[in-house]
Amino acid sequence: MLPENLNSLFIEILEDHLGEPITIQRTSSLGGGSINHALRISTSKGSWFAKYNSASRYPGMFATEARGLEILRQAGEISVPAVAGFGEKHGQSMLVLEYIESGMELGNFWQNFGSSLARLHRHTQVGFGLDHNNYIGSLEQYNDPAPNWIDFFVNMRLQVQLRLARDKGMADSTLTGQFERMYKVLHDFFPTEPPSLIHGDLWSGNYMTNNRGEACIVDPAVYYGHRLMDIGMSRLFGGFSHSFYDAYHQTYPMENNWQQAAEVANLYPLLVHVNLFGAGYLGSVKSILKRF
Repeated sequence: MLPENLNSLFIEILEDHLGEPITIQRTSSLGGGSINHALRISTSKGSWFAKYNSASRYPGMFATEARGLEILRQAGEISVPAVAGFGEKHGQSMLVLEYIESGMELGNFWQNFGSSLARLHRHTQVGFGLDHNNYIGSLEQYNDPAPNWIDFFVNMRLQVQLRLARDKGMADSTLTGQFERMYKVLHDFFPTEPPSLIHGDLWSGNYMTNNRGEACIVDPAVYYGHRLMDIGMSRLFGGFSHSFYDAYHQTYPMENNWQQAAEVANLYPLLVHVNLFGAGYLGSVKSILKRF
């Protein structure tokens, strides 16, 4: 249920979006993960998705998520929930989105998903990064621009997380030294390419099947990065269907070593998991460093 003191915040956000009064009819809880409370809210103007969390613990999280969703949506390549708005009240932040009705995968679901992501990755800009910082999970993600991918990956991704792990007592000098050696060979894995517009956190929990049988991506950590970051993340926890990768490769071909490169790319999300969930993920980090 939506706490009584947040009813007014939801109504303010949605009425501002619609330009007309609404009433809440009922609410039902959805899985929101460890950070957010998530709800389906039925109103006199249809159903909406809302999530809320602590404004002080996660400052600006929903503002940046809304911006990321809009960037992806404006690209027009893949289904993304429309943003109704966001706001703060009583120490809580709230984001309101279009409610996506779930459906069954069509027979060509994975092929369409793979080719759509490939087309999204064709969207580019000058330089890697983004014009604002955002979040990956509950950790701040820094997006200071860099002219080349290796510098951005080392300075804005790996070093930030490694420093945090070291501060938490989970990374020692041996691990730091292994990363220093890895930095010297990163060019062997990441071909020189223009920056790609990427989802940034594309694991199996961050897409759903809409009522048209298409993939709809949610909870992004958007920036312009190397496209192998999305490909790697998609393989991290079991991977997507083989036909997804086949269709992606047909639309936007990858280098022959893309599978090894995707593993190296996963050093970033694995370090994020170390910092969010503990040293249990260090074994995967060390395994990649040892192999490559």
